[in-house]
Amino acid sequence: MNSRLLLIDDDARLTDMVGAYLQSAGFDIDVAPNLAAARQMLEQGVYDLAVLDIMLPDGDGLDFCRELRRDARMKRLPVLMLSARGEPMDRILGLELGADDYLPKPFEPRELQARVKALLRRAEPDMQGVEVLRFGRLEIDLAARMARLEGKPCDLTSHQFDLLVVLAQSPGRVLSRDQIMDSLKGHPLEAFDRSIDVHISRIRAVIEDDPKTPRRVLTVRGAGYVFARKQDSEGQA
Repeated sequence: MNSRLLLIDDDARLTDMVGAYLQSAGFDIDVAPNLAAARQMLEQGVYDLAVLDIMLPDGDGLDFCRELRRDARMKRLPVLMLSARGEPMDRILGLELGADDYLPKPFEPRELQARVKALLRRAEPDMQGVEVLRFGRLEIDLAARMARLEGKPCDLTSHQFDLLVVLAQSPGRVLSRDQIMDSLKGHPLEAFDRSIDVHISRIRAVIEDDPKTPRRVLTVRGAGYVFARKQDSEGQA
């Protein structure tokens, strides 16, 4: 599954060049020429990283970075800031406002690609070697292919277990239905085609204390689903 990047910059020549280079490296690229377009695209789509210019026609990228960090849905989105202003204080301010990295213009596309890949690696949860995922009273045993709630096995089909694992391996990250489908490639199409919502409902019926008010698998309207990082109250976790 390709990582999806949003380039927020009004320099069409730069975004054409950088976008083509990153696409050739296997990334999916969308371009927003201003902050208004960026807000709309972030509201409607799911992105793995944003490349944000400081100077934009309808606002300041630094202020927008601060805005993202105040948004519960966007606060963990990796942000790489670009600017023709290469002064150390500008870089420090960008990082203090929540940017994950800062690259002054002009830059080599290859360096941008390397920094993007490094940020994406840093954002991925480290699941290597993990056989049991634990989230409060819920544990997901990958080796046994079984989920347990308070030690009791959850009645999930094989397909539903695999769907739960896809979500649980990216806690806190919103996954669109298309991203979920891509992660489940290899399963019979009839098992998931146009029925993600039905499977999510059945998973909730098994793993949630109150399926009508879920605390583990949450819906993000217009975007997809997210597996909550913190699910139980502190006294239960």
